[in-house]
Amino acid sequence: MSTTAWTQTALLLELSQVVEGELNRHNKVAKEWFPHDYVPWSDGRNYDGLMGGEPWSPDDAPISDVARSALIVNLLTEDNLPSYHHEIAIIFGRDDAWGEWVHRWTAEEGRHSVAMRDYMSVKRLVDPVDLERHRMAHMSTGYESQHSGDMMRSLAYVSFQELATRISHRNTGTYTNDPLCEQLLQRIAADENLHMIFYRNLLKAALELSPNQAMCAIRDVVTNFAMPGTDIPGFQRKAVEIALAGIYDLRSHKDEVVAPVLRYWKVWDLEGLDGEGEAARMELDAYMTELEKQASRFEDKREMMKKRMGVA
Repeated sequence: MSTTAWTQTALLLELSQVVEGELNRHNKVAKEWFPHDYVPWSDGRNYDGLMGGEPWSPDDAPISDVARSALIVNLLTEDNLPSYHHEIAIIFGRDDAWGEWVHRWTAEEGRHSVAMRDYMSVKRLVDPVDLERHRMAHMSTGYESQHSGDMMRSLAYVSFQELATRISHRNTGTYTNDPLCEQLLQRIAADENLHMIFYRNLLKAALELSPNQAMCAIRDVVTNFAMPGTDIPGFQRKAVEIALAGIYDLRSHKDEVVAPVLRYWKVWDLEGLDGEGEAARMELDAYMTELEKQASRFEDKREMMKKRMGVA
């Protein structure tokens, strides 16, 4: 196990065989699916405007405002795919297995916003005018990861981010209390899980190549983690609503996203770290302890709020 820091070019070359193996595995297990199969088209009707139909109303769909906020955040996050593609294409390149994965990932991710928007429009779950204005504002801002240009940190980031997205989609589907919507979001979550496995396995290989470099990257990503949808207009308010509803909060982030990935990488048992790598692991451990405290405090506050509001 090397303690030497690898250049980005050297890492790309050294991991290329791992990428090829993971890509072959992914292509064997990934299941073909079609967005149109998940949309009840016969339930749709024209909106006002050019079609002269009925304007959207919150009464059109029996879902809560929180469920609507979660759907909007999830969809707008998926919408920014062109920026995400740009990010990983720059970091990973477009050659060999790396490039094949970049395009395959982009193609699979592209189904998500298509399916979600069609479903939400047909079922009239959200105001289509408001949604489009938010999409324009969000995509016009673009997206640049705080780890942009750094391959090791980017691999660490997407390992957590893909899993976080999976959890968010899955829980949002359940919260809508709409069986068809839940089925669709579970299908999308399955894609996200396979993408997480791909990146997680790559970072595991990187840990074996350069444990100190990878440990520092993991520390940096975990302690400064932010979802790619933070630039969505009104994101903070919606994020609070989503957290209060238990769709995605500090507890789910720690217990269902960060901790399982860290366990898979066996970061607490990793040997061969130098002073910098060990310091990064200690900082990571301290952060996880603090995150547990924050999650517990948030849960206590939420319970108190529920009691005051008379909510079970």
